[in-house]
Amino acid sequence: MADVAHDRKDAQPDSHELKRVLGPGLLLLFIVGDILGAGVYAVTGDMIENVGGIAWVPFVLAFVVATLTAFSYLELVTKYPQAAGAALYTHKAFGIHFATFIVAFAVICSGITSAATSSNVVAGNLLAGLHETFSDADGLGWFDVPTGSTSQLVVAVLFMGFLAAVNLRGVGESVKFNVVLTAVEMAALAIVIVIGFVAVGQGSAEGDIANLVVFEDQNDKGLFIAVTVATTIAFFAMVGFEDSVNMVEETKEPQKIFPKMMLSGLGIACLIYVLVVVAVIAVLPLNYDSGSEGILLHVVRTGAPGLPIDEIFPYLTVFAVANTALINMLMASRCIYGLARQKVLPMSLGAVLPGRRSPWAAIIFTTAMAIGLIVVVNRLSGNSVVSALSGTTGLLLLGVFSVVNVACLVLEQRPDKTFFRAPVWVPVAGAALCLFLVGPWARTESQMIQYKIAGAMLLIGVVLWAVTYIVNKSSGRGFPRTDTERLEAE
Repeated sequence: MADVAHDRKDAQPDSHELKRVLGPGLLLLFIVGDILGAGVYAVTGDMIENVGGIAWVPFVLAFVVATLTAFSYLELVTKYPQAAGAALYTHKAFGIHFATFIVAFAVICSGITSAATSSNVVAGNLLAGLHETFSDADGLGWFDVPTGSTSQLVVAVLFMGFLAAVNLRGVGESVKFNVVLTAVEMAALAIVIVIGFVAVGQGSAEGDIANLVVFEDQNDKGLFIAVTVATTIAFFAMVGFEDSVNMVEETKEPQKIFPKMMLSGLGIACLIYVLVVVAVIAVLPLNYDSGSEGILLHVVRTGAPGLPIDEIFPYLTVFAVANTALINMLMASRCIYGLARQKVLPMSLGAVLPGRRSPWAAIIFTTAMAIGLIVVVNRLSGNSVVSALSGTTGLLLLGVFSVVNVACLVLEQRPDKTFFRAPVWVPVAGAALCLFLVGPWARTESQMIQYKIAGAMLLIGVVLWAVTYIVNKSSGRGFPRTDTERLEAE
């Protein structure tokens, strides 16, 4: 009888249910746009530096690891179509409050580090574009635009402040607007790809298409370790697909269209990345130094000299990457707000503006963490700040994905109705590969700072959690009960 009553309850329409507006096309564009983001702009040069012309191989390997984890996400999101993602799956699988919190806070930290990465990419490309426009010999020559590391640090910090201001004002995210932004992202990458293939056809490029099979081991790691290191770098460019699970309650027939669209989105992104690498290798020599501006800008400048596209491209990059940063900060601040409202973090972080109802305390907290990251990592890493921040994002999400794959294995034993079933070996392989890429053997000595950054951020969360736990316990308030506790009470 209890099961029948439960079924009847589920069949009743919920007055608080979100409107289902996403069909297959919009969902696919959302996934592709979320994956593309800042990743390919930020990491392509680092990958070539680590493995040479075979930089397309780590992209393919990162795609394999991401796809295995995507199968686990698909089984879980179709089984539990609720907008909470990895934290929800961890909670349902293990029922341990602290484990759920750590996963949720790791996702928050990954959003902050990703936004910090994007802010540095924005700063480099914006200053490069302004320099080209105003102070280059062929430009207007009105004034000199500095492009050094200090200038980029200042612009990156100011950009984070701008994002906070937009976030505080309140942003009504529109999926149709995301389609426009995705089109801009894809147009910018299409420009790089076309320039690469035209340069090959004309035979005027400095690079050589034959370098696509050339391995260069600049760190003396050997082929296996070098490709492993490059795969962890490439992984930053393949994340974003997991954000789409938060759109499940706004998707039409999610059990039917989610698997096809998520896997298609990953495949499209991987294909674009491989073509971008081909273009870079075709246009630029393997030992090319792109500085902090990003190597794709130099592909456009070198492959299409004299065309106005090289003046426009930096601004296209800024537009595309800025959207990624805003989405990440929106996600991070709302998650902090949600944890505070659930009494898992200090309740003061759940404060909202009286008029606009935007979570000002959570926005200030996440923005302060992002700015602190940018400043500290800039001082510690110098020119490798983008590499350090993007690598930390990948490290955090690899840890989260490991938990999701294990949660999938645990929840496969539950009698809950399943619409999409991942073969048992898939989450096993996904968890094993993610854990392998978390290890120190998958990083160079200079990349070990990623552990310190991730550890320091998670420690902040643990301290806040512990303080909140003590306050709640002393005041008689407790955390929400797990599913297991609720069933035992009934």
